[in-house]
Amino acid sequence: MIDLDDQDREILRALSLDAGVSAGELGRRLGLSQPAAWRRVKRLEEAGIIAGARVDADRAALGFGVTVFLGIKLATKGLVSLEDFERAVGAIPEVQVVQHVLGLFDYRLRVVARDIADFERVLRRRIMTLPGVGQIEANVLLTEERRPGPLG
Repeated sequence: MIDLDDQDREILRALSLDAGVSAGELGRRLGLSQPAAWRRVKRLEEAGIIAGARVDADRAALGFGVTVFLGIKLATKGLVSLEDFERAVGAIPEVQVVQHVLGLFDYRLRVVARDIADFERVLRRRIMTLPGVGQIEANVLLTEERRPGPLG
């Protein structure tokens, strides 16, 4: 663990909004030289605080207009291993996120579909046939506010 100063936090905020911002631009924003900004980013990467960059594709622009969060409770935990369930659910391309959680459900899934009819097809043919699936609860995403990480 390294100690973060205000400039490190500003770098993290800037990168959380735009992972492609250059070291030169970061330096201009923070009053640092390009090499100094680059060294700070490199130090954050080496410390494991920055773990790569990612691109957020616009799901609606790609034709996926529906996002559904599913809570899944396994019916028979003893008969089906968690690994079997996770391996099977990981093979479904419409499942974007798989979270093993503690609480009412065993798993939370983020599923994308073209429309509600497409979601129903994915639910019936792929998710409900997964090993060990018991109870399912669905919540359809209406709106989403994107916020930069915990430092934003």
